Amino acid sequence: MTEIFKMFKITAAESEKIMQSVNEPHAHDFEELIIGNKGQLEHFIDFQSKLIDAPFISFVTQGKIHRAKPLIKDGDCDMWVLRFKSEFIAETTFSLYASFHDKANISLQSNQCFEKLDTICKIIFDEYEQEAPDLAVIKQLLSALFTIIESERRKLNLDNDESKKIQSSTFKNFLRLLEEHYKESKDVNFYAEKLFMTSRNLNNICQSILQQSVSEIIETRKLTEAKNLLMTSDKNIAEIGYELGFNEKTYFTHAFKRKAGMTPTEFREEMKKLLS
Repeated sequence: MTEIFKMFKITAAESEKIMQSVNEPHAHDFEELIIGNKGQLEHFIDFQSKLIDAPFISFVTQGKIHRAKPLIKDGDCDMWVLRFKSEFIAETTFSLYASFHDKANISLQSNQCFEKLDTICKIIFDEYEQEAPDLAVIKQLLSALFTIIESERRKLNLDNDESKKIQSSTFKNFLRLLEEHYKESKDVNFYAEKLFMTSRNLNNICQSILQQSVSEIIETRKLTEAKNLLMTSDKNIAEIGYELGFNEKTYFTHAFKRKAGMTPTEFREEMKKLLS
């Protein structure tokens, strides 16, 4: 996906088209949120397949192998699909990984909750359809959407397995510390000591949840923020690198290109084209 944000609706007609097309398990370089109002979702994720009846929420973090098939039920299918790059709401996306790493699909019980989500989706879509959509408005509404979803998750008490609860709690605490210190030159040992555990145990938890080491997650967070700053500020490359703990512009550029596939300058130019 080249856009920073994309949104569309799946109707019964669209569902039939998708079912007739090739749809193999795949991974993508964006986050995907599916909000189902009517119909069913046949979802292969976390190496198992599930059939979920609407109303439901499904959130797929980038890089996860999955296959989603929207299905017609009782003659209807009505689903919102929102796709966005992780840097679009960087401060929210990382916290989502802890909540959804082993619970990609949530069946909703509260019709009132879903009505709120559907209303916000309609407002986002209305803005998205404008000739010159205001991404700042979409960003705020998307964050509000996830705030409501997280509230519903807590009510459903989904993290009831004790071992998963402990692991998820540790990972959330790590992400909280990361938000406070990712701009500093802190290594794995710093975070492990703060969490009163060994570096090996922290790495094992991170590998289990994100399939990344602690160092890789730290670097990903830094470079996600770098993308955000390249998009939203006029700071030069050296200033952005220094702000994120890279003392050498060359090292920052090398790290960014290795992760993003292009230099910071190329990324900034690419974003200007997309947003113009």
